[in-house]
Amino acid sequence: MATSCATHEGFEISPRFRLSLEERIARLEKDAAYDEAQVEFLDDIDHVRRQMRLVAVQRAEALRMRLFLDRATTRPLPRKDQPSDAGNRSATGRNSDRR
Repeated sequence: MATSCATHEGFEISPRFRLSLEERIARLEKDAAYDEAQVEFLDDIDHVRRQMRLVAVQRAEALRMRLFLDRATTRPLPRKDQPSDAGNRSATGRNSDRR
């Protein structure tokens, strides 16, 4: 099964992407808590059912993202004292000042 193989793979992500996911997880959890609190104001049982499905999906997505972050490692930021040659290379990987 593809999912069992993927759970053992490690991913390296940027600090910015990690922060973005952490913010998204916090937003999903906050929204789920708010949406669950709104259930008491709903009269129709179908609305309540749909609202609780929404809450369950939000929490499941937050959990999925948390599990991904648990498996992922954060790529270290480049050190300021080390020169980066990334700007001197073209898409082919060759130095742009050489012809």
